[in-house]
Amino acid sequence: MATATTAPTRAGADQAPARGTDPMRKQQARAAWILAAPFLVLFLVFTAGPVLASLGMSFTDIKRTDIRTPFAVGFIGFDNYAQLLGDPLFRKVMVNTGLYVVLGVPLTMGLALAVAVMLNRIERLKGLFRVGYYLPVVTSIVAVSVVWKFLLRPEGGLINEALGLVGLPQPEWLDNPDLALPALVVMAAWRNLGSLMIIFLAGLQTIPDEVKEAAQVDGARGWDVFRRITLPMLKPTLLFGAVITSIGYLQFFEEAFVMTKGGPLDATRSVTFFTYDQFGYGNYGLAASASYLLFIAVVVLTYVQFKIFGEKD
Repeated sequence: MATATTAPTRAGADQAPARGTDPMRKQQARAAWILAAPFLVLFLVFTAGPVLASLGMSFTDIKRTDIRTPFAVGFIGFDNYAQLLGDPLFRKVMVNTGLYVVLGVPLTMGLALAVAVMLNRIERLKGLFRVGYYLPVVTSIVAVSVVWKFLLRPEGGLINEALGLVGLPQPEWLDNPDLALPALVVMAAWRNLGSLMIIFLAGLQTIPDEVKEAAQVDGARGWDVFRRITLPMLKPTLLFGAVITSIGYLQFFEEAFVMTKGGPLDATRSVTFFTYDQFGYGNYGLAASASYLLFIAVVVLTYVQFKIFGEKD
């Protein structure tokens, strides 16, 4: 009888209390929510709230004059998006933005990879070269654009003066519709290669020397080692660099705003520049729609890059 009466007591004592009734866990959860509350409030008010508001605005005809009477705004569905896709100017800025990506991403990545490989091989003054190549990244983009605007001046510009010394033509870089966009791409690639250079250099330093030495023992030399060993092992780093660089060029704005004002003949006007103009004109619904079309382009391009260059299962 004693054994029968004590067995349930021992079984009950061995059972752990339910997680939901643990007072210590409740205190920890309460403390966590209290500590996270300031961030959550700021995130909801200044990030999530404006994003959702702009998404709603893209389906309305809201303009600057409707700010005082927001409840009078009409819901128009996808009319803003249809208007943008049918606008010749918007189609042109989409082409310009595509050219920024197609020309700028390979140029920037190629220069950055070449510099990273060079810096990975040298032993002396490596830190000085890193600072030198990275300095344009931390310099104000407005200051860089102003300097390059003077460098590209048709008369008195340093680049044209150098071309004149060797007897080459001196084009009007920023006033020629065929040259303005490539000139901005070259300037942007020069400014942005420092960021990718640091990323690629870090990736190169993770490749074991033993792998390269084994390839050299098997007869691989120079370019073969780089093509068959370095590039495949650098693939995740290259993918990351391609994604962040593509997103940056899709949002191309400051350089064109400072140097060309979107001209000549809208040759350097991007989707971001178009959105900025529409917001300035007071067409808030149209501006919001343009920004979300750009967001869709970012998502699609990133997805395609991951499908093509990502690791296969």
